[in-house]
Amino acid sequence: MLYDKSPPSPPQDYYFVKYRDLMDFIESIFVKLGVPKEDAHWVADNLVMADLRGIESHGVARLRRYVDGIVNGAVKARPNIRIIRESSVHALIDGDSGLGQVVGRKAMELAIKKAKDNFLGMVLVRMSNHFGISGYYAMIALEYDMIGISMTNARPLVAHTGALGKWIGTNPISLAAPTKNPPPFVLDMATSIVPIGKMEIYSRKGKKAPMGWGIDSQGKYTDDPAVIRREGALLPLGGLKELFGGHKGYGLAVLVEILSAVLSGSAILDDVGQTQGPGPSNVGHFFMAINIEGFMPIEEFKERMDLMIQKLKSAPLHPEFEKIWIHGEKSWLTAQKRLREGIPIYKKTMQMMREVADQVGVRFPWQL
Repeated sequence: MLYDKSPPSPPQDYYFVKYRDLMDFIESIFVKLGVPKEDAHWVADNLVMADLRGIESHGVARLRRYVDGIVNGAVKARPNIRIIRESSVHALIDGDSGLGQVVGRKAMELAIKKAKDNFLGMVLVRMSNHFGISGYYAMIALEYDMIGISMTNARPLVAHTGALGKWIGTNPISLAAPTKNPPPFVLDMATSIVPIGKMEIYSRKGKKAPMGWGIDSQGKYTDDPAVIRREGALLPLGGLKELFGGHKGYGLAVLVEILSAVLSGSAILDDVGQTQGPGPSNVGHFFMAINIEGFMPIEEFKERMDLMIQKLKSAPLHPEFEKIWIHGEKSWLTAQKRLREGIPIYKKTMQMMREVADQVGVRFPWQL
């Protein structure tokens, strides 16, 4: 049985798909489009990991975005990814408008390689595209008992403090650190209140967005996700006004813009193109790997991480909360559950995947 039609809620709206089946299907789509098999695997790994960890906004629901980018010529299936500048601890890579997941994977692996030899590795990327969940790249460093950091700028979707309209990207930041006992610490956050994918989910499901997430073209709060996506804008972390720290979210977004775009020579702010557009997006990424052994033995670091987490969790519990969570913990537990039971995919996403399969000439393995 390929999937179980008994989703959490509502039952008729989700299919449960096996992890391996979903990986194989997504990989086959990109191979059919001319992407080398190994590269197609990393794209599938990135997208499916998002759904596996419960990040529906960046999972296979975005498949058409990447397919259309290749079909329209904005994204190259076989880019000439090359190093422009390099030293023992740093590099600048030109992604040649390749898939962001492919360029990002190669860049993070290079940062790790440099950190193995020199304790630190920092790699910047220009001429890339949307690379999926930022945490994916930071977590690669965990396989080597290193700390991983990843950031990217993005097409403008957010109104920074005091502005009307879309001027800056959701510009995510991620940091992953190993622990002695699972799960590892994984921070993966947009510098806006929510990523734009949340608005896409709400639109797809015909739901209203929480008031305060975005504004319309006149700067007024709106709960209509379509208005926020089309003529309005998302708000930075902290919201519209400085009273609740909106200027701090704005500052974090600019921090990411400086490190991933200004420093790399990528497009800045509203110059960033869209993946579906006719020209290159020229998105910029930032990756860093920190070799913990350069500072202390890895086992000592892991014990200190566990001690920090224990202290955070042992704080007196607020009466409105049932538990204190650590970043990455919910996603890790979700992934363990979904590896056993299957990944819930929304019905409209399944229909979209079937249409893409028909479009590129790949067998769709599920009955809808």
